[in-house]
Amino acid sequence: MKRVYYLFIAAVLAGAVSCKKDFMNLQPLDKFGDQAVWKDPALIQTFVNNIYLGIPHGFSNIMMSSVVDETMYNADFGSSNVTKSLITPSDLSIFDAGFWTANRQRLMNWSMVYQFIRSANLFFEKVDNAPFDNPDDKSRMKGEVYFLRGYLYQNLVSMYGGVPLIKKTFGLNDEFKVPRDTYENCIKSIVSDLDSAAALLPLSYEGANKGRATKGAALALKSRVLLYAASDLYNNNGAWAGGYANKELIGYVGGDRAARWQAAKDAAKAVIDLGVYSLYMPNPASVEEASKNYADMFLSKDNPEDIYLRYFTVKIDENWDGYNPGLYNNPNGWHGWGSNTPLQQMVDAYEMSDGTKFDWNNPAHKAAPYQNRDPRFYASINYDGAKWRPRPSDAIGRDPIGIVQTGYYEKPDGTVIPGLDTRNSPLEDWNGSYTGYYMRKFIDPSINAQYDKQDQPWRYIRYTEILLNYAEACLGLGQEAEAKTYINMIRKRSAMPDITDNGQALIDRYRNERRIELAFEDHRYFDVRRWMIAPQAYTVGQGISIRYKANASGNPIAPPTYSVINAQDRAWNQRFYFFPIKLDEINRNDKLIQNPLY
Repeated sequence: MKRVYYLFIAAVLAGAVSCKKDFMNLQPLDKFGDQAVWKDPALIQTFVNNIYLGIPHGFSNIMMSSVVDETMYNADFGSSNVTKSLITPSDLSIFDAGFWTANRQRLMNWSMVYQFIRSANLFFEKVDNAPFDNPDDKSRMKGEVYFLRGYLYQNLVSMYGGVPLIKKTFGLNDEFKVPRDTYENCIKSIVSDLDSAAALLPLSYEGANKGRATKGAALALKSRVLLYAASDLYNNNGAWAGGYANKELIGYVGGDRAARWQAAKDAAKAVIDLGVYSLYMPNPASVEEASKNYADMFLSKDNPEDIYLRYFTVKIDENWDGYNPGLYNNPNGWHGWGSNTPLQQMVDAYEMSDGTKFDWNNPAHKAAPYQNRDPRFYASINYDGAKWRPRPSDAIGRDPIGIVQTGYYEKPDGTVIPGLDTRNSPLEDWNGSYTGYYMRKFIDPSINAQYDKQDQPWRYIRYTEILLNYAEACLGLGQEAEAKTYINMIRKRSAMPDITDNGQALIDRYRNERRIELAFEDHRYFDVRRWMIAPQAYTVGQGISIRYKANASGNPIAPPTYSVINAQDRAWNQRFYFFPIKLDEINRNDKLIQNPLY
């Protein structure tokens, strides 16, 4: 009987298999198969769209500003391993591909970036045989992917130096062990991709296509690439790396540096000469208007400075830590998270309104440190006493005007009342600033960020960066007068007096101008490395302690006193000019050479 039963089951299974002779070739129900994608231009465009996701935007919960001397991430989450230079080949901290948060940093990781590079390479292998009714669409998509591959490799090279240049996808029988190429060859490859992109892309788009790469975006990224390549880090023959034997991986080992500065200058000028971009509101009528214009520029959906952006909608939800700058960075007294709080060093970098340097040793400055500062200060930093927005309903009775309170109020009996936005706030005491400041730039004061999400774009590249790039290249060539002309264009837009310095003083003023103008925009992390000023940048992170004498009701009766405090231990290790290649990668590929001093 059992034998009959088994024969019956076998017959049923055989019948099922005969009905499904091609069961091994079933198409998945939750995604498109390879054959379907490369036969449909709409799906090819979707494939290209997904490559854009490999370019990380700066509005994640942990911003890049918090792993350099701009801000401090108040919850830490391992970010202090970066600011203390504790990264090792076995522990990349928040930059690890598997780290549980830090979207922005993970997408700079070797393995993550190469996944998107593979997608770009696959596109080029498939697209020429794909059917397009409109050949212009194919050309445009090619231009987009050249731009994206160039951007992806620039991200890798900025972190690691020379990397394997891979321009194909691998099959199962291919040799996967590819050595690192030289820094010089990587730059040439990136520039080649960006030149190809610029030749294929339009100057602009309308409607739903806004946000795609343009000719201007490709040329602007080329400007950044070549400026970095001409900088100190890549042009000292690895002198900082001791006896490292493979200096060609971390910079140039010969050639003409002046020619590199000239290439950087020419690349920036190519963007300027397009005549497409201009400074936003370049002639303010007052310092108040200059401050408002600077703030509004980052809240607008588009403006004349925009070269390459990432657009968002309020419905976009990249989990809890992906995109919500208002919630992340509003003060805790408005039920924000206070995530990325400006350091005192950043605050002190803003000049006085007359162009002189702020100085705690100046009694007038120390008595009123937030008065008469660069107009961009008031658009970028929420400080004690700054007017912000109406308080939420549970706090408006305590502060009907909406004034940032990061100070403490001492009553005659010795009782100390904490401000609403301190770590000891009576509203929320778990997410206040350790530094005494909050970020204001990028945040829309008209939106109640506790409940509503703003939707302004992240600006990867804007025209002001190009003017600064041009000025820096001029400085590298010794063309100081021309450099000052372009720096002062930007300062005029900010109602700041012209720079007149020369020599090293001019270079220092330029670097500070770049620091202020591009604050929190993902530039400083790379700037302090390429200028080789990281030992000065990675010192103890400072904040401010503010104390008021108050009456019995807790109201201040005298101006406050200010004391600079240490808010976060930080340290610099010379090896951290570059990231280490993760030990897992080294173990998989014995042709890889680790970066110096790891």
